[in-house]
Amino acid sequence: MNGFMCVMSAASLAIFAASSESFAASVTLYEQDFENPANYVNNGGDVNIFTSVNQNYGNQPPGFLFSQTNTVETLNVSGSNRGAGTAAFGTGWSDPSGTGGNFALGMLERVQDDRLGLSFNVGSFDFFNVGIDISSIDLSTFSGPFIPVGGEAPIFRFSLFDNPSGVAGIGSGSILDSFDLTGQASARDTFSWTRGNFGLSTVGNTNGNVIFQIDLIQGEYAAFDNISLSAADTPPDPSPIPVPAGLPLLIGGLGLLAALKKRK
Repeated sequence: MNGFMCVMSAASLAIFAASSESFAASVTLYEQDFENPANYVNNGGDVNIFTSVNQNYGNQPPGFLFSQTNTVETLNVSGSNRGAGTAAFGTGWSDPSGTGGNFALGMLERVQDDRLGLSFNVGSFDFFNVGIDISSIDLSTFSGPFIPVGGEAPIFRFSLFDNPSGVAGIGSGSILDSFDLTGQASARDTFSWTRGNFGLSTVGNTNGNVIFQIDLIQGEYAAFDNISLSAADTPPDPSPIPVPAGLPLLIGGLGLLAALKKRK
């Protein structure tokens, strides 16, 4: 979470892709850990709900803009920044892994259908690769809580739209590809992060211009953080599946039993 980010313009990306196709498999489009909101205000419960994503994170870097529908909130995760972090649920949120850092973005799934759109030019690359952390979390203010007491696993849908006009937006018209990422159920006041690494096909786009849309489709309320976006020739390796601690011992034991049986 170092705050580094980079966006390439359509013209520079096209030149880069044409001149370096033989040795470059990918190019970074955007990286954001949401650690530096420009206009964060605690509107209650460690939530900045009345300030748009652009007001907090637009022009990071200069010229970059978000598009959103309804209220995509900035959440003060740890409270170690901007003098907040103890209001959510009376004690503040818990982030055992520390993945969220100081800030993340929150999104509501219900009737309002909060969505966020990011616009890019992918040149001639075949894949739009995504790295992102998602987590179930809840609000104690602004009509919350939304999540059942037992928790609910969030599902985010990430869609890639063709965008011939090149105008920034949420995404409409022809969908090039989409991917659903499922997180973990957790307590209302606790972040439990799931990392997603996946590629969306850019095949069929008109002129390289695309819109990347983020939408929560299940889980009532959830957060996302640490976005890394790139255009590439191939999709990324999927996130590794954790191996249970006792699995190597079990496999070793089964192998020994098989060997003993063979000797007999």
